[in-house]
Amino acid sequence: MTNTLTHCDFHFPGQLSHYHGKVREVYELENDLLVMVASDRLSAFDVVMPKGIPYKGQILNQIATQMMAATEDIVPNWLTATPDPNVAIGQRCSPFKVEMVIRGYLSGHAAREYKVGKRTLCGVEMHNGMIENDAFPTPIITPATKAEEGHDEDISREAIVDQGIVSEADYLQLEQYTRALFQRGTEIAQSRGLLLVDTKYEFGKNAQGEIVLIDEIHTPDSSRYFYAEGYTERQSNGEAQKQLSKEFVRQWLISNGFQGLEGQEVPPMSDAYITSVSERYIELYENITGKSFVKADTTHINQRIEENVLSYLEGNV
Repeated sequence: MTNTLTHCDFHFPGQLSHYHGKVREVYELENDLLVMVASDRLSAFDVVMPKGIPYKGQILNQIATQMMAATEDIVPNWLTATPDPNVAIGQRCSPFKVEMVIRGYLSGHAAREYKVGKRTLCGVEMHNGMIENDAFPTPIITPATKAEEGHDEDISREAIVDQGIVSEADYLQLEQYTRALFQRGTEIAQSRGLLLVDTKYEFGKNAQGEIVLIDEIHTPDSSRYFYAEGYTERQSNGEAQKQLSKEFVRQWLISNGFQGLEGQEVPPMSDAYITSVSERYIELYENITGKSFVKADTTHINQRIEENVLSYLEGNV
């Protein structure tokens, strides 16, 4: 198996803190600088899987980087540089404690809620008579609270404002940015023969008090894609959609008796299955970007990352 990045504990000059996330390692440096390392860890149902996925971190980082560049005319973002395939460096922001989830289709979590009879999600109505993977008449925004540990929780726009999680003025701006970003993402996906089904965006405020886009966007971890070709026929025939997202991992886990519930154990993942997951991530990269994926040298991946980040810091800080 290819070497994977599942753990790192770097100590960079001027380092103030190190946050160990589900998938990313975030290093806060002096001068409001943030170093974000995308690991190869795989998280599903808010649980980190025991094995890493080869090249996953590189794929997420490089898709997010390209998508940040493709949307910076809509909303400013935190990104400054990508000195390594797995690393993004930018300005430290104070994050809003909500994820802005937007859904163009009745899929994933929304479909599971719909199947058990719910017709309201995060205060937003879902019409009767829909079947899984139908398109909503208009994309719906279904926010979630951002949990430090455990599961994120659905929350309504009204509750976010009433609880003071986000001010009304800021929330209206977040909604506006979310819809504009989703529209751009939809257009990019369509140009590649894909449908952007749903996604999430995270925002924060920089030192100047400006709302900026943070974290990743339009990656297989934060988004769901269908192939456009054959979508209508599959939907008419009641067939499952051909998709590129992390949902195929969730479905595999569900079929093996795991949904992140108390007392459940993660089923063992064979090397062959791990390789197949890696190949699906590469497939998405090539489809959504229109570029061939170039595998970085992972022989000494931790050393490579450390050297590239230090080289950047020495020349730019």
